[in-house]
Amino acid sequence: MLDFYADWCVSCKEMEHLTFTEGSVRAKLANAVLLKADVTKNNVDDRELLKRFQLFGPPGTIFFDAQGKELTQQRVIGFQNAERFLETLNAVGL
Repeated sequence: MLDFYADWCVSCKEMEHLTFTEGSVRAKLANAVLLKADVTKNNVDDRELLKRFQLFGPPGTIFFDAQGKELTQQRVIGFQNAERFLETLNAVGL
């Protein structure tokens, strides 16, 4: 799972504090490889990374299968509460 985050992003902070901290979400993510792309600086590298994944900005959560192929149908753009994010995690097989 690749999570795009920025300090100035309100929805990112909501995901971090309301969704990712939920016990059931944490349990589902326990066996996943979790990566966070901090694009707070919004520098050239940050913008290139966002462009590479066709994101306008954070928050964005992208899932990959075991072979590294993106699961495009399960992209999360914007905030999802814990209940909705659990549905997404189920859809990606976590």
